Amino acid sequence: MPLSDHEQRLFDQIERSLAEDPKFASAVRASDPRFHARRRLIIAAFVIVLGLALVVYGTVASNTLLGVAGFVVMLGSAAFAMQSRKRGQAPDLRSVGGTAARRTRQGRRGNGGFLDRLEDRWKQRPEGHR
Repeated sequence: MPLSDHEQRLFDQIERSLAEDPKFASAVRASDPRFHARRRLIIAAFVIVLGLALVVYGTVASNTLLGVAGFVVMLGSAAFAMQSRKRGQAPDLRSVGGTAARRTRQGRRGNGGFLDRLEDRWKQRPEGHR
């Protein structure tokens, strides 16, 4: 149901005032999954470098256990980074401070998978064939 002109003006005014509020913007930014994903990626990169240092030190010191531990640390950190990257790209809400644009069904249809196409066909079927 579309908004009336008066409601639309009120909505736009509220949206502008929220976008200009620095406390609100920082609170939304702090709860933004992309912000947290970026921080986790930086931490994971640091731990990967630390794991590589353990592998090199374990090799130089002829300590196989330390080298294997460094490799396991690198592998776990790489998996953590990939998971964080996926989470950072997954949220529906794409904009912070301003207009929030949600992905619509039309926007997903171009790159949707088999189940999305099957669901679309099911919804478009004639109603008489039940």
